[in-house]
Amino acid sequence: MARRRTIKDDGPDPIDKYVGSRVRARRVGLRISQTKLGDAIGVTFQQVQKYENGTNRIGASNLFKISKTLSVEVAFFFEGLGEDDEAAKELAGLSEGSQTTFDVDPMSSREAIELMHNYFRVKDENVRKKLSQFVKTLAQTNG
Repeated sequence: MARRRTIKDDGPDPIDKYVGSRVRARRVGLRISQTKLGDAIGVTFQQVQKYENGTNRIGASNLFKISKTLSVEVAFFFEGLGEDDEAAKELAGLSEGSQTTFDVDPMSSREAIELMHNYFRVKDENVRKKLSQFVKTLAQTNG
C-alpha cells in the first residue's frame, strides 16, 4: 500500500502549487488583494497566501467560492495541467518517472501577471478567445 505524501516529506504537492498559481494569476489579473479575496471566502489573507503557494490545499468548498469571486469556472484552475499526458501521469503518481515540479513558476513573473491583467481587461469574450488561440498558435510555431 502506498504511503501518503506529506508536505514535510516532499514539500507541497505540485498540483496544489499549480492550482494556487492559477488562483494568484487570476486574482492579480483582476487586481484583487489577498485580503479582499480572503474576506469574500471567509479566510484570512495569510490563508490565501498559503493557498497560492500550495502550502495549504484548497478544499472543494473554498475552491468553489474562489471561482465565484474571481468569475471563473472551477475548471479554470486546472486548465493546462493535463495537456501533456505523461506529465499528468507523473503528477497523479501513476508513472515511475521523476515527479514534475513547478520550481520556476512562469505564472508568477511580472510579465505573466501583466499579460493576464490586460487579457481580462478585454471585455468581449469572443475577442479573448481569439487572442488565446492566437497565442497558442504562436507558441506552437516557435516550439
